[in-house]
Amino acid sequence: MGQKAVEEAVAPEAHSSEEEPDPATAPEDGRPGDGPAPAPGGETPGWLSQVPYFLVLATMAAGIVVVAAAYFKRGPALIAGALLLAAAFRWLLPPEKIGMLAVRSRWVDIATVTVLAVALIVLAWVAPQLSA
Repeated sequence: MGQKAVEEAVAPEAHSSEEEPDPATAPEDGRPGDGPAPAPGGETPGWLSQVPYFLVLATMAAGIVVVAAAYFKRGPALIAGALLLAAAFRWLLPPEKIGMLAVRSRWVDIATVTVLAVALIVLAWVAPQLSA
């Protein structure tokens, strides 16, 4: 099989320059190009789907800072709260709005972070209090 046949099999639209452009995808001025202009108030930007991930990440970072400040009971509790926040986001938000929090199937993600959060809460509860 030649390289041209492989290219045509993978991307048949890339080699069909003889076809007329689809009027539905042409811009409003009639020139073929990038497609229709996005409607104002239409789709949300791609970075907006990462906001839940960054909220969870920021809460975890705060928990790590609290642990570094020698608060060994409060820090893991804050990290566990971040994990429960991740589970809540994963449960409540649709897949296109969840961003990098979606790793596996929805229920596996929820079960994993919930079990980790409960384990951290238990570890924070049974950890001995350090005296200053």
